[in-house]
Amino acid sequence: MATENVSIRDLRNHGADVVDRVQHGNRVIVTRAGRPVAELRPMAKAPVDAVSLLERRRNLPPLDPDRFRSDIDQLPARSL
Repeated sequence: MATENVSIRDLRNHGADVVDRVQHGNRVIVTRAGRPVAELRPMAKAPVDAVSLLERRRNLPPLDPDRFRSDIDQLPARSL
């Protein structure tokens, strides 16, 4: 996550552009006379409720355990 400083004047004149950068994951420190006075950062993602998770699970394709095991066995071993 990148951090940048933006003056209050730039925020006022280019507010939409600044918010777009925040929306894309950047953190913005707003400055007045070169001193930090505020911080803009992306909102935390909303948690997913249990009902939504169960609905997603119902829409998953069936799992073939033998094929799954075969796929796992073909992955390269990770060395620690």
